[in-house]
Amino acid sequence: MSLQSLRGSAAIVGVATFGQGEAHGFTDMEILARSARAAVADAGLKMSDIDGLCTASSSASMWSMPVVEYLGIRPRFLDSTMLGGSSFVAHLLPAMLALQSGQCNAVLVCYGSAQRTAAFGRREMVAARRHLDPQPYETPYEPMLPPSAYALAASRHMHQFGTTRRDLAEVAVAARAWARMNPEAFMRDPLSIDDVLNARMISDPLSVRDCCLVTDGGGAYVLVRAERARDLPRKPVYVLGNATAVWNRQISSMHDLTVTAATESGREAFAMAGLTPSDIDMVQLYDAFTINTLLFLEDLGFCKKGEGAAFVQNGGIAPGGHLPVNTNGGGLSCVHPGMYGIFTIIESVRQLRGECGERQIAGARTAVAHGNGGMLSSQSTAILATEEVL
Repeated sequence: MSLQSLRGSAAIVGVATFGQGEAHGFTDMEILARSARAAVADAGLKMSDIDGLCTASSSASMWSMPVVEYLGIRPRFLDSTMLGGSSFVAHLLPAMLALQSGQCNAVLVCYGSAQRTAAFGRREMVAARRHLDPQPYETPYEPMLPPSAYALAASRHMHQFGTTRRDLAEVAVAARAWARMNPEAFMRDPLSIDDVLNARMISDPLSVRDCCLVTDGGGAYVLVRAERARDLPRKPVYVLGNATAVWNRQISSMHDLTVTAATESGREAFAMAGLTPSDIDMVQLYDAFTINTLLFLEDLGFCKKGEGAAFVQNGGIAPGGHLPVNTNGGGLSCVHPGMYGIFTIIESVRQLRGECGERQIAGARTAVAHGNGGMLSSQSTAILATEEVL
């Protein structure tokens, strides 16, 4: 079996979100379960039809077990690989293999977090993560992670390629322009370049508006074999390619702060799909920080290395620009409950099904969903498409 033989063998047939923004009174598990049940219903299935499960959490080391228990399912396929925010994009290929082998028939991928409103405070959460996930060359110095890690990458990009804070601000302003057309988005107030430049500095050169939101939220999607997808009520969205690459854990272990493992995951995903960046109608990127968008546009091949700033200038990725990017508002303006990757898949599916109302990309047939985890550590790229592209 080759990766190319898996192209289009599985389709996403149901998606859902729950608790975007502030979900007062809900736990991580409850948010996950609401999303999961809604996604299964969206697929025209019952929870008893689910025999595969992919899930991950930064708050528990054995998260998949209580999820199985809470949802009342007995999966024959289980993947709880934890790669940070890219996990829910990286889950695609193992799920496709399990479906193709006949190990299971319907895979649920789900996530939930009450990061914003949880009684367990953010400071305590950061301290717990440092204990569970010590980074030997960085943790002893107690850096402000993750912002300072991404600030290093931004500073290097500025030094090496002449990128400016105004260029980074273009990314935040574009995300907000998309969010203003999305009823689910947490932040929908107007945002200008000057607003970003004059905002409170978090870690130079990143201001608070260069940094992702801290919200609650959950998301889920359901994956089945292509032949079954055609009999279900929703328009199938096919997975044409998926690849994951990890080159480092700590930001200090990157060989080049301006080049990420997305160069590898993107190349392999496009090869599996038999497409190139010029074939893509929209891109959903993990924009935990504004610098991410520039790096991933470059590394995935939408522009050359060092040209990300020019690519986003003058509303290049905003509504009406030359490439729609993060059409839900992204992690910068829509939702970011600790890990954002699953929302890149959900927005791609909704766009390809034509369900996005005011922000809908007319005639969209292809999408890239890209997840990032850790400090530019794990990268996973998915190529999704409608039936016309098969």
